[in-house]
Parts: sequence; C-alpha cells; structure tokens
Amino acid sequence: LGIFAEGELVTHGTTAAFRSAPRSGRLYILGHDKAPWIKIVGLASLLGVLLLITIHGTLRVLASRRLSHEHGPWGKTYMYTSYERFWHWLQALAIIGLIATGLTIHAPELFAFSGFRSAVQVHNILGFVLLVNAFFSLFYHVAGGSVRQYLPEPRGFFAGAITQLLFYVQGIFKGEPHPFEKSRGQKLNPLQKIAYLIILNLLLPFQVLSGVLIWGAQHWPGLEARLGGLPMLVPAHSLGAWFFASFLIMHIYLTTTGHTPTANLRAMISGYERIPTHNPTETAR
Repeated sequence: LGIFAEGELVTHGTTAAFRSAPRSGRLYILGHDKAPWIKIVGLASLLGVLLLITIHGTLRVLASRRLSHEHGPWGKTYMYTSYERFWHWLQALAIIGLIATGLTIHAPELFAFSGFRSAVQVHNILGFVLLVNAFFSLFYHVAGGSVRQYLPEPRGFFAGAITQLLFYVQGIFKGEPHPFEKSRGQKLNPLQKIAYLIILNLLLPFQVLSGVLIWGAQHWPGLEARLGGLPMLVPAHSLGAWFFASFLIMHIYLTTTGHTPTANLRAMISGYERIPTHNPTETAR
C-alpha cells in the first residue's frame, strides 16, 4: 500500500498492542492523530466566549438589582411559523449531536459517549440531516421572500450595527429598550445579520464541504489528495466545529437578552412573541 509505520509495542499483562507512529504524512488516523494548534485555537475561542458571557451576565444581574420595570401594554405577534420553529430545533439538535459525536471521533479517550464506530455512523447521518434541512430552509426563505431578513441593507447598516453594539455594552445595563424592535418582516438586528451571514454563507458551507470530503476520502481519493488529504481536511473541519460550538453558546446566551430571560425561548416554542405597543422603560430605584 506504500504506507510505512513505526511505533512501539505496548504490553499490558498477557496482552500486547502495537501503537503506531505513521511516517507517511498522508496517513491520518481519526481518534489517534492530533493537530495541537487546532485545539489551542479552538479552546481559546470557546473560553473567550465563556469568559465574555460570564462577565456580561454578571454585570446584567448586578444592574438588574437597581432597576425597576415599568410594564407597558403588550401585544402578541405570531413571529415564527411552524416550519421556522421545526427547522430551528431540528438544526439545533443536529448541530449538538454533531458536536457530541465529533468529540467521540476525535478524542475517544476523553469523550466516550458511544462506541467509535457508532459515533462515526451517527455523525454521518446527522451531517446529512443538517444538509437536507439547510437546503429546504434555503428554498423556503427564498421562495417566500423572507431571505431578505438575513441580508444587511447598505443604507444605515453600519450605524445600526454600532447602535446595537452600544446597547449590548452600555444600554442593557441602564435598562434602555432594545434599539430595534422585532416584527414578522424584520426579526434580526444588524449584529444578528452579520453573524448569520458568516455562519450560513461561510462556516456552514465550509463544514459541509470538508465533512463530505472526509466521508468520501475512500471513494474519491484523488480529490481528497488534491486538497491536502485527511491531515489537512480533518483539522480544518475540527476548527470549524470549535467555531460552531462557540457560536452556539453565544447564541444561547443572547436569547436571554429579551424583555425577560426566557421570552425568546418561549417564542421559538410557541411561535408567539410578546411585543410592546410602546417601548417599556426601566428606571433606577
């Protein structure tokens, strides 16, 4: 096969096993070979998000103690259709499942949620579910015209993004209302549009493409080799997974920044969201 390996013979009692250290740079063994720099960059991304959330969340709790809410009249709006909610939760479950099985595949000695073989099989199935779900979602949003909600509008976009950013770093601690109120026709604020533009148009396609190439390495060895082989594709796919995990954690945290910490979650379950007929205010005690 043109593959040479060297390693050590490991004995345990009456059994012996050969632990290989492949010399061929084209040989990459899932669950065995590692790219340390991927782990460093990925952990830095994840820990950075967790640190930011911890600081921001703590400041929000402290600020809430000196704020009293003046509740104005509220109305209910059917914000999310049945399909939008189905797509959202199916995609969320698929991503969480992909991360969990991916941990088992790449570090089975630490994350043995299941057997290695079953983890690979479930990972491939969930990847297919993610791809099909994304395709139907794209068709749904394009055909219905709601895809425009995900596209930043050039006029006033950067000013709006700065306004939203200032709300997260200043206004939210002062009890100021959200600068952009949600509606059926405009569900995302400018920062959310930037995030989804990156996730849906860059990171998701990259993960799908690299995942398909890893899966098809034994079927299309020529194509996989021209792109650097598994030693290049697997670490790149792993790095994308780290970024996806970081985004997922940040996304979950930001859902708590509604008029109540669980308002956005309840809306994504029922479809109905409480919308103020005028901006509620908060005043310091």
